Formats: sequence, C-alpha cells, structure tokens
Amino acid sequence: MPLPAYAGEQVPPETIEPVAAPTAIPEADARQRWKRYAVLAAKIALVIVALPLVLTPIYWIVPPVSTLMLWSAITFQGMDRDWVSFDDISSNVVNAVTMSEDGQFCAHSGVDWNQLETVLSREGGPSRGASTIPMQTVKNLYLWPSRSYLRKGLEIPLALYADFIWSKRRLMEIYLNIAQWGPGLFGVEAAAQHYFKKPAKALTAREGALLAAALPNPILRNPGKPSRALQAHARIIQRRAAQAGPYVDCM
Repeated sequence: MPLPAYAGEQVPPETIEPVAAPTAIPEADARQRWKRYAVLAAKIALVIVALPLVLTPIYWIVPPVSTLMLWSAITFQGMDRDWVSFDDISSNVVNAVTMSEDGQFCAHSGVDWNQLETVLSREGGPSRGASTIPMQTVKNLYLWPSRSYLRKGLEIPLALYADFIWSKRRLMEIYLNIAQWGPGLFGVEAAAQHYFKKPAKALTAREGALLAAALPNPILRNPGKPSRALQAHARIIQRRAAQAGPYVDCM
C-alpha cells in the first residue's frame, strides 16, 4: 500500500490506485437475457398449441382426461369418473343432450356458424349459447371455463379439427364422459350412479332430460333433487328429445 502524500509532495503516477467503476450489467447482457425469456415463452406457447394437435388423434383410442378434471383433482375437489362406451349410454341421454345442447350436431362440421354469428353480435360478448358439442368438448379437454373472446377464438379451430379427426359418435362419447355433473363428478356413468343409483345405460327419458337440463350449471343444478324450474326445463327437453330421430342419425 503506498504511503500518504503530504502537502507539496509529488506522488508518482504509478502509486495512485485507480478507483473502481460501479458494477453494472452491460446493455448487451440485458438484451440477451430478455431474448432468452422470449425464446422460452415462445417454446411454451408452441407446446400449448401443439399439444391438442397431438392428443386429439390419440384420443380416438385412449379415454381422455380434461383440464377441468385435472384441476378438480389437484385442488382436492375430487374426480369421480367411470368411462363407458357409447353403447353403454342410454339413447335417452344422447337424444336429450343433443336436442338441448346442439340440435345441429349432425349437420355442422364442428361450428354452427349461423348461431355463432347471432350470439357474438349480442351485447356482453360470447355466451355458451353459441357453443356446439364439439366446441364444448375441446373447451373441456384443453381450455378453461371462463367466457372470453380469446377462449372462443381458440375453441373454433380446435372444434373444427376434432370434428375432422373424430366421428360424431366418438365426439358424443367423449363429451358425455368428460362433462361435469357436479363438484368432482365427471361423466354420464358417474352422474347416473350418483343421482339415480343406476348405470348410464338404464337411464329413462326423464332422467336423461334432467341430466341435460343440469349441464349449463352443474354445480348449482341437481338432477337428483331438481327444483321446479329445473323440472320444467327438463320437460321441454324431454319433448324435444322424443323427436330427435333425424337429428341424431349420424350417431
């Protein structure tokens, strides 16, 4: 360490210690860091987009699990679901759900464009009324429940893709096996056992209509103990389901 200099004394330059500059992250390093973050975000987005494209063909054979089912399980709400084939589901349920949820199910290719245009033009944004069964199926499988233009925009291409990959019969089979009918209660078989103490194959026309009437709000609507309003709605669905013949012939 150099000795301190006194007044009037010359200090050789080589004995002066340079003052260290304050440390700072170079601008180039900061840009590089943000670039890495952007690349990571892009990769994550690509995986999210690609996942449904990969899973949809697999679900032709493998019974799928929806995002809502996974969320219900990891949040300890429970997940009761017993997968059953289309042949083990009463036609009373199929007819009631089709006529209640998507009367043009056999006619469109995943999206009912006329209904969608009508609903999107209403004040307040898109509503469940515009959702076809393919749209509801891909929403349940891959997306989130809250309403938004973003979700609706994602539903449309996914519904078209699912309708192209799957048969109508498989679409309905998947929908009825992943639909929620109560807290932690998924699929028509679990709903039939829970509310009516019988398998889905044995459900009557009235029971099928009650299950269909509960679908728009399964957390608050109890088909096993229906309110007067729910019973009235179910009677309307049951009358429509009795005339379902040409509307369900694709299945």
